Amino acid sequence: MLYLVKLFPEITIKSRPVRRRFIRQLRKNLREVLREFDDSVVVTGEWDALEVETGKEDPSEVTAITNRLAATPGIATILIVDRHPLPPMEKIFQLTRDVYGERLKDKTFAVRCKRTGKHGFRSVDVEQYVGGGLKEHCATAGVKLKNPDVTVALEVRDEFLYIIRERVPGLGGFPLGCQDSVLSIISGGFDSSVSSYLCIKRGLQTHYCFFNLGGKAHELAVKEVALFLWMKYHSSHRVKFVSVPFEGVVEEILDTIADSQMGVVLKRMMLRVADSIAQKMDIKALVTGESVAQVSSQTLPNLAVIDSVAETMVLRPLSTSDKQEIIDTARSIGTEDFSKNIPEYCAVISKNPTTKAKIEKIEKEESHFDFDKLQAAIDNASHQLITEVVNDFNNTSSEVGIEREVTNGSVVIDIRHPTELEISPLKLAGAEVLNIPFYQLRTNFSDLDKATHYLLYCDKGMMSRLHAAHLLDEGFNNIGVLDLKPGT
Repeated sequence: MLYLVKLFPEITIKSRPVRRRFIRQLRKNLREVLREFDDSVVVTGEWDALEVETGKEDPSEVTAITNRLAATPGIATILIVDRHPLPPMEKIFQLTRDVYGERLKDKTFAVRCKRTGKHGFRSVDVEQYVGGGLKEHCATAGVKLKNPDVTVALEVRDEFLYIIRERVPGLGGFPLGCQDSVLSIISGGFDSSVSSYLCIKRGLQTHYCFFNLGGKAHELAVKEVALFLWMKYHSSHRVKFVSVPFEGVVEEILDTIADSQMGVVLKRMMLRVADSIAQKMDIKALVTGESVAQVSSQTLPNLAVIDSVAETMVLRPLSTSDKQEIIDTARSIGTEDFSKNIPEYCAVISKNPTTKAKIEKIEKEESHFDFDKLQAAIDNASHQLITEVVNDFNNTSSEVGIEREVTNGSVVIDIRHPTELEISPLKLAGAEVLNIPFYQLRTNFSDLDKATHYLLYCDKGMMSRLHAAHLLDEGFNNIGVLDLKPGT
């Protein structure tokens, strides 16, 4: 299978050295993310488009590769193509008819040809010749240049003809690795998940910082979101997840800070910690999911007072977005179901929260705060690669049984996201398979038959191991992991 990958337009207007650097990085990223599908994938191209060639032809594998390309930053459009050495005009028509003939039956059509290089013909010559041949030799409803039922897409690039079978929109943005790193303060809700995604899309290597207010269950739920984002959108790069125990800080705020000022003080404490972590990681910017005036702490005066404690730049990709826009984006990127199932942990609830915080008053309130509690949170923060999050359950993770096949009446629970299930349904002869997305597993597992042994399944095995370890930690012993990958 051959893909012609078109670059995000903003890449093409960069200076020549920058453009080459971005393209080189995109080639590297594509090889990295496609290795799980095909170790021998070939990615070539130097200037205005890349070619991705894989030996995979199975429809489910092709769909999986196409979706991975569509979720890789830096790509405007993915074209699934047939490539031929540039033939005479008659042969161009014949090759095009072989691909489009059946699709054109009783349909209006138009031929569109893009041409790059020096040739003895124009693009319009190809369009007219091929269009005339298709009209004469295929059972079409005729040519329609505006809004046709089918657009026959061709490209002539130097000495090659490309017949475009399918066009898939890409993610856009810049390739990861072309920009600096950021530290995203993530709660697992709609806002922080979408703001993290927008940074990834812009080519920013996005690490995660989580302030734990609700114990292990809260942390697991947020790690699910971060792991999903990483696997889908930026698995080409190593990413860290930092978890900060914040219950002690919240308790100190509740004990020492005036009611109306607590929300702003809490955000300032979080920003202080994130700033410290970012500096240790040599990260130049923090990211939050705040939107102006969405809640009381997010008015402009309050945000200014909050930001004053950080030396590191604070980015707010959602600053002017409304809630419905954010939820719509969460739905489109696949995080909506996670976020709406994240438990709500209200750290502090003020009866009359200030919307116009004064720095002098806030600093006076903070003078009563024991900053040793904040330092303890920094010192006890856990730092780990996103691929190692299962290690949090180190008391039980080693006890998770890994099985290569289904035996003894075990029931398989496919915990993949619904979009993954649509692409590649799990079919196991003679085995019962339940579909329970991992963001629902935590609440649904206790309702299952306790006498049945269940095997969790996901593509990479990370999410299934994470959840199996958690369920064992919760006292469920009828759980294991199904790993179908050979040689693992």
